Amino acid sequence: MSKITCTNIRKSYKGKNVLHGINLELESGKIYGLIGRNGAGKTTLLSIISAQNPASGGEVRLDGDKIWENKKVLERICFSRELPSGVNSLTSSYKIKEYFKIAGIFYKNWDQTYADKLAVDFELDVNTRLSKLSKGMLSAVTIIVALASKCDYTFLDEPVAGLDVIMRDKFYKLLLEEYMETGRTFVISTHIIDEASSVFEDVIIIKDGQLLLQENTEELVSRCVHVSGKESDVDEAVAGLDTYHTEMVGRSKGVTVMLKEGQSVKSSENISVQSVSLQNLFIALCGD
Repeated sequence: MSKITCTNIRKSYKGKNVLHGINLELESGKIYGLIGRNGAGKTTLLSIISAQNPASGGEVRLDGDKIWENKKVLERICFSRELPSGVNSLTSSYKIKEYFKIAGIFYKNWDQTYADKLAVDFELDVNTRLSKLSKGMLSAVTIIVALASKCDYTFLDEPVAGLDVIMRDKFYKLLLEEYMETGRTFVISTHIIDEASSVFEDVIIIKDGQLLLQENTEELVSRCVHVSGKESDVDEAVAGLDTYHTEMVGRSKGVTVMLKEGQSVKSSENISVQSVSLQNLFIALCGD
């Protein structure tokens, strides 16, 4: 099985530590969700894994080969990120079709026919200059580059920013279609967690530049619950369990519980135990 291995990845900017020893494996044939608050280090991590940014320490390997300045390995990786807007950006003067032509030179497996089809799907006029595009249209361009690159490992940073709900739904359908057809590996970094969570086989949560967890999404959510009720009853029910994000309203209390194997919340008719979504779990883990 192919995989990318990140070992003790560290990054500092002007003396400020951004990433603190990240150890991570990305196995082939999965869709990963990378989530974290603004400034947590998600974009920096993806830029290091794709060799667009050097690490301050540690290393990234693809099937045992270092990725940094390794053309053969980098041909298998695509990091499609937000395009800069405005007339003064380096790409602003390019028409969409010209930008795709450049991508075709950069990515050896580029599929122009697929890119043209996706442009129609996203209702883009390929003769339009990038400087004339809305934020949502620019997002559509980055999505098309990511999908049409046909790279084994493809990273998308906030791909649906600015897209309306119809186009966001279209993106996830296209992503799943491409994944089912090719088995490519995708890493999606997004703040819109609820609507994306169903496509994430594994979720990676970054907090303050550190890897908080990496787990199968379904298994993670299945062992987390929200317990609420009178404070004393809740305390008794969750005694000895890992709890997060305590909420107090008068004498009532609510906590999110992450259960370990063999653990359970002590049952009582005086408390409410409810399942949690990935987004609510993220808030519980990173909101305090």
